[in-house]
This record gives sequence, structure tokens and C-alpha cells, in this order.
Amino acid sequence: MAKYLVIVESPAKVKTVKKYLGANYEVAASMGHVRDLPKSRLGIDVEHDFEPKYITIRGKGELLASLRKAAKKADKVYLATDPDREGEAISWHLSIALNLDENKMRRITFNEITKSAVKASIKQARDIDMNLVDEQQARRCLDRMVGYEISPLLWKKIKRGLSAGRVQSVALRIIGDREDEINAFIPKEYWTLEADLKIPGEKKPLVAKFHGKGSEKMAIETKEQLDEILKGLENETFTVSEVKKGERSKKAPLPFTTSTLQQEASKVLNFSTQKTMRLAQQLYEGVEVKGKGTIALISYLRTDSTRISPVAQNEAANFIVDRFGEKYSKHGSRVKNASGAQDAHEAIRPSSVFNTPESIAKYLDKDQLKLYTLIWNRFVASQMTAAVFDTMNVRLGQNGVQYTANGSQVKFDGYLAIYNDSDKNKMLPDMVEGDIVKQVNSKPEQHFTQPPARYSEATLIKTLEENGVGRPSTYAPTIETIQKRYYVKLVAKRFEPTELGEIVNKLIVEFFPDIVNVTFTAEMEGKLDDVELGKEEWQKVIDAFYKPFSKEVAKAEEEMEKIQIKDEPAGFDCEVCGSPMVIKLGRFGKFYACSNFPDCRHTQAIVKEIGVECPDCHQGQIIERKT
Repeated sequence: MAKYLVIVESPAKVKTVKKYLGANYEVAASMGHVRDLPKSRLGIDVEHDFEPKYITIRGKGELLASLRKAAKKADKVYLATDPDREGEAISWHLSIALNLDENKMRRITFNEITKSAVKASIKQARDIDMNLVDEQQARRCLDRMVGYEISPLLWKKIKRGLSAGRVQSVALRIIGDREDEINAFIPKEYWTLEADLKIPGEKKPLVAKFHGKGSEKMAIETKEQLDEILKGLENETFTVSEVKKGERSKKAPLPFTTSTLQQEASKVLNFSTQKTMRLAQQLYEGVEVKGKGTIALISYLRTDSTRISPVAQNEAANFIVDRFGEKYSKHGSRVKNASGAQDAHEAIRPSSVFNTPESIAKYLDKDQLKLYTLIWNRFVASQMTAAVFDTMNVRLGQNGVQYTANGSQVKFDGYLAIYNDSDKNKMLPDMVEGDIVKQVNSKPEQHFTQPPARYSEATLIKTLEENGVGRPSTYAPTIETIQKRYYVKLVAKRFEPTELGEIVNKLIVEFFPDIVNVTFTAEMEGKLDDVELGKEEWQKVIDAFYKPFSKEVAKAEEEMEKIQIKDEPAGFDCEVCGSPMVIKLGRFGKFYACSNFPDCRHTQAIVKEIGVECPDCHQGQIIERKT
């Protein structure tokens, strides 16, 4: 009979952990959180030290009864929920919900679900880290206060179903501010000037760009300036005045953190943040491999650290030396984390570098394989030496008008052997000072400055991270929420605020300036991190926030005007009652509805034809649908 009970979060881990620990261990899953704040009310006693009023999550009663039964029989209970603050909080909630005896309860964590990591975690069992629990409680309470105090206001003043959030509202403001920049942007004219130059003995012409007059760099802002420059050129011959040859190196990229993985998967694989995190979770929990059972393929997926364990470094060094040779390995180099990184875990990496994408491809679906290949390649590249390039810079001209041309060639590929993120080679032909070359073509071109680009998922995550807003686990749900509430829409893979988003943002900026202040939110993140380090009491952090916030809520209740979002006429009448149809906004976007609601409840989907005949029946049209 099993002597020890191990409780993990996900049922997907149960078999694997049980296999690694053996017959003396029973493994069960909590299925995530077991207690939470009630949905129907605030659930925080603001009068008595912000005491949270936790209740058992609906549907978890039977599961908890079964876990209590198993815990009573066990000599020791190991709480093995995820290795982050959320996991720490789940362990703490379990200890209370299961009424566990302190003397027979221990907390264990493993950064990867491998035999060595799971067995080592038992030897390193510890008490629950209450600083981590307190930080999670502080974040939960802050988010609940912001959501439950501002959201009802938005319901009253605009429409039901809206929401506000600590990170969500900042993300919406960042998108809104960019839209304001785009609307206020005034284009400026500028010109570029290139010359195709014939080099003796070379088939392709050398493309040189205008640099300036004399040694000074110069921008061409008007057609008049361009004409004056071209007048200064007396003939078609240019003289090479300077040739600089050198060498530059390009360091290998760092291994992935949660946010850099989300950014790269968006850019390279066209994956949404939600999809990336879902696939990464599957790779972390493991896949069935013939002859080995379930094996976990990557380390923990929620991290802001770029640190790699010495064991993983050694394994990678051996692999790189075997496959590429000694000079490709930068074994033992240390990586400094970005300031503000919590460094609770390692970077995201393969559990074993010897599980190459080729060797496990048949056990993964198409998208899992794409993401695993990205993670594996990036990790191996991070442990390889820099790429080295030969460089060449040429300056040439006539009558004081200077042109330049630059080129580079890979001298040693280094990490590029596995992770090529560099431009193609473009080496210039050999030239020496005094060489004469002939212009075969002059290419002046007019341009206008462009407004800043709207945010994509990748650039929004990067901006939130750079400003210290949110943490790795918050980016995906934040982006999902602002789309689900129809505050923003994706147009050509870029976020554009909707009319509703602009209204909500304007009201929150006006009445709750701190909530959407990037600096204030980043400072709050810093205070919450101090709770984790034991430097701050979580109730004091909440109190400092809540006192001014509650005054803002009271003021907004009185002064915020009710906003009526006018329905857009649809241009046709209701087929049921004959009243005009209008375009309404629902939780899944826009739809047609009768203006005589609630007397007439007729609705229709908005059908958009794309101008393509049905290839099957050749009678109907193909229409655009959103699932």
C-alpha cells in the first residue's frame, strides 16, 4: 500500500510522476485551484485588513473528499503543484481545504518533469513559502478590486458585459495611445539617392547610397536639395576614396523566456499567445513516446529568467561538440538576467537536448513539432559561439559628393549553423583607394515618413514587458480579454481599438488615471515583487492602493456621465415586424437586430460575401464567417 501521497495540478502529470517515484507513492491531481473568491461579490473584507473570503470552487467538493481520504491514509503528503506563485497558492489552499497536519505535509517543486528532477524534489522538500502565497493573494485581491469596482460602473454608464483590469486596462491604453499618435501624424517628405556602379570584372553593379557632401552626413528633404546634389555631379565616373575592412561578431541569442517565446512564435510561426501557451503546456506535461512512456519535452513554461542549469549546459556542450566540433561550443558562459527578472526558474529549454526534433517528430502533431523545434533550436544556439563576419565599407564620390556601400560575409557561422537569424551574405568586390568606377544608373526616389505601426501581439507583449507591466503568466489572458470584450480587433494582424474600446479607455483614463498609468502599474509590480521577497506586507500594499482608489470610484459614481452607443442603421427592415434593423455589438462581434426590441427579438448574422462562387454547387457564394 502506498505510504506517500503526491498531489500535482494536472491529471496529465499523474502517470509520469507515478512512474518516476514508484510503488510507495500515490499520485493524484487537484485539477488546478480548489478555493477562490466568490464570483457573486467582492469577497474581500476591506474593513478588516482586506481578509479574503475564500470558498470552495463549485464542482470541486467530490474531488476534495477523495483527496482528504487519500491524505488520511498517507504517512506524508507532498504538494507538487506548479513551481510558481500560483502553484504555491494552490498548495496552501489544498493544505487548508484538506485540513493537512503540518508535520506530515511538505511542498516540492520540479522545473521539468524528468526522473532526476522529480526524485531530487523529494530530497529538497520544504515548507510552503508564505511570501509567495502572500504575493499571489495581493495580486488576486488587487485584480478583484479593480475588476469588481470599475466593471459595474462601466455596466451602468455604457453597457453590460464590460470589464476593467489592472494589466488589461494598461494594455488597452497603450493601444489607444498608439492610435492617437497615428491620427495626429503629419507625413514629411524625404528623398533617397542610389547609384548603380559598374566595377571592372564584375557582372552585377555595385549599389551605393548617397552619404552627404564632403565628410558630413546629409539627409535629402526636398526635390530642390536633390536637384542641387545631382547638379554637383559633373560626369559618370566615381573615385574610391576610402576602403575599410574589418571583422564583427554577432552573439548567440539568449534562450527563451515566456514573453520572448510568445513574441518569436507570433513572428515566425504566426501563433497567437494563447496557442503558444497551450502547446507549450502540452510539451511541458509530456507526450507518449514508444518504449519510454510519457516524457516531458521542455522545462517550465512560465519564466522571466534566461538562466540555464549547469547540468543542461554540460549536456548541450557535449551535444554541440559531437555534432559541430569543439570551436562551436561556448561551454560554461554565464548569462546575466534582465533587471526585474524574478529568476525563480530556468529559461525555457528542452528537458534533454538529445530529444532532437527529428527523433521525436512522429510523436508530436504539426504545431507541437513547430514550437518544440523553435525552443530546441534556440536553446542549442544559445550555448554556441558567436558568428563572425568579414566586413567591408567603401566610400566613393566626385566633386565632394560622397556615396557609401557596405558588405559582409560569414567568416565563421557559429550559432548560425542551427539558428540563422542573420541577413544573407552581401560581400563587396575587392577595391582599393583610387579605383575609378562608372555610374550606369542613378535612382532618386521620393518617400514620406510613415506613422508608427499599430501593435501586433508580439510588439504589444514586448512593450508591456519593457515597461514592467504584468508578468509572464498575464500576457496571454490579457490579450485574450481585450479581444473578447471587443475593445480591440485584429486588422492585418495588428490591434486596432474599436469605438467601444476608445470610449472605455477614455473614461478609465479620465476617472482612474493611476490604473492606466504605465509607471504606476510598473511600480505596483515592484511592490508586489517585494512581498514575495518578504520586504513588504501584502495588506499594507493593498491598503496604500485602496484608499485613493476607493475615493476615485466614489467620484466616478457621481460624475461619470451615461454614454449611449448609438446603433448603426442596417439599411433594411425587419422581416418579422417591419421595423428598421440596426447593427448591434454582442460578445462575438456585430450582428443585425430589430430596433423594436424587446417587443421583437429577431436577429440575423452579418453575412459578408467575398466575391467567390462556391466550387461545389456553383450556385451560391462563399461567405466570410468567424468561429
